[in-house]
Amino acid sequence: MTRRPLGKLRIIGGEYRSRIVEFVDGEGVRPTPDRVRQTLFDWLAPRIEGAAVLDLFAGSGALGFEALSRGAAMVSFVESGAEQARAIRESLRKLGVEARAEVLAEDALAVLSRAARRYDIVLLDPPYASTLLGRALALLPPLLKPGNRVYLEWPTAQPRPELGPGWSWLREKQAGQVAYGLASFEGAGLP
Repeated sequence: MTRRPLGKLRIIGGEYRSRIVEFVDGEGVRPTPDRVRQTLFDWLAPRIEGAAVLDLFAGSGALGFEALSRGAAMVSFVESGAEQARAIRESLRKLGVEARAEVLAEDALAVLSRAARRYDIVLLDPPYASTLLGRALALLPPLLKPGNRVYLEWPTAQPRPELGPGWSWLREKQAGQVAYGLASFEGAGLP
């Protein structure tokens, strides 16, 4: 088996600012750009400290590492790629934050259908050429705490994702080829 090359990304804010995280490059892994991460975590600033965070299609882990750096109590990284999951575990070890994270090297939708934990913040950045964003949104409500925030990312060439009943858009923006937004679910299904 040939190993794919390691990519590098820089954590842009918080306790681990400027620390480098390595990730396995390839197979559609595209870390969220710095300026998008900065805007997202500016939006989440009032809620990130002490939050339970789900980085559902973790890939490089960029969003989950930013959440840990900015004070999230716990981050669940879900990444089906074994090499990517291994790289996330290694970066957690290097940062010394293994106790505040878990890495699930499994299918994201399977994790959603059986997860027992509830989350304050969910980060959804699935492969662009998939239908996973809409499918994940449909499974999320039982896992969300009141006052939740759900980040969604999609290519600007595609229409904004449709949110079902109980969901509302809070913010939306574009940066280059990336469209992204923040939504919340406050409908039936919350504890």
